[in-house]
Amino acid sequence: MVSFESDYIAGAHPRVLKRLMETNLEPLSGYGTDPYCERAKKKIREACGCPQAEVEFLVGGTQTNAVVIASMLKDYEGVVAAKTGHVSVHEAGAIEYTGHKVLEISQKEGKIQAETLQKYMEMYYADENFEHMVFPGMVYISHPTEYGTLYSKKELQDIAEVCHKYQMPLFVDGARLGYGLMSHETDVTLPELAELCDVFYIGGTKVGALCGEAVVFTKGNKPKHFLTSVKKRGALLAKGRLLGVQFDALFTDNLYFEIGRYAIGKAEELKEIFRSKNLDIYLASPTNQQFIILENKRMEELKKEIKFSFWENLDDTHTVVRFVTSWSTTDADMETLRRVL
Repeated sequence: MVSFESDYIAGAHPRVLKRLMETNLEPLSGYGTDPYCERAKKKIREACGCPQAEVEFLVGGTQTNAVVIASMLKDYEGVVAAKTGHVSVHEAGAIEYTGHKVLEISQKEGKIQAETLQKYMEMYYADENFEHMVFPGMVYISHPTEYGTLYSKKELQDIAEVCHKYQMPLFVDGARLGYGLMSHETDVTLPELAELCDVFYIGGTKVGALCGEAVVFTKGNKPKHFLTSVKKRGALLAKGRLLGVQFDALFTDNLYFEIGRYAIGKAEELKEIFRSKNLDIYLASPTNQQFIILENKRMEELKKEIKFSFWENLDDTHTVVRFVTSWSTTDADMETLRRVL
């Protein structure tokens, strides 16, 4: 069966898997202290144009969000996020489980606006009982968002300005960052992202790796004894080489960006197929996630030959579904989809 279910339906990109196999028998120190982790960190700093950046590797997105947020917040602080943000709706309370509340604010197509954030902060401090409330200590956004939408450079600058005004670090979830950076419609580069936010991560799991996320602290702000915090939360991988080798491969010869560019090309083909079949696009996504509206009966028929993701019920007879492309999406997959539709 052809699958457009997500961008992690296949294992590792062949070039990443090749490096894992080539290094498999090398005896290496554990916990991320091996030469491949160090080399990968150097390459990431160079790609970010941020020589002072501190880079750490974790295994998956939810784990990364929980560890970064919990280690950077004080015990009385929460994290501000869009109501549709991944930490708000798709992480099973992982953030709250660390003792920190997710403070939801309104969004538009998955994005928060600087003016909404500013108003939220003004209302918080205008409340004479604010010291009895969860203190907003960080702002979380994802780029791309849950809806495949992107922040413009100006939008990021405006959000960062509000964050700095209220001394809140800006944390960018980059689980699908490679696709955002390679979108035809973005005006944000990796060095610009590193400059604008306080911490972000470069997603590997959804962009060609078996697993792994690279956390980048950009302002000399890595929490003290961060490794100990990672270990305390059960997130420290003994065979840290697994992450280092993969990110070393992803940041060699621009592979990470090639993967993103390829998937964006396939997503554009998806749009063309949907248009040719007169299907309604739910919203305009410039990345590798595409959302369409299907009549429920047609959706059930399509499920027999094509895998995709349920997103939300639109009404009693229509559903919003998601199709996602990746490095493993083939021309044959596209032709099968065109035929079935």
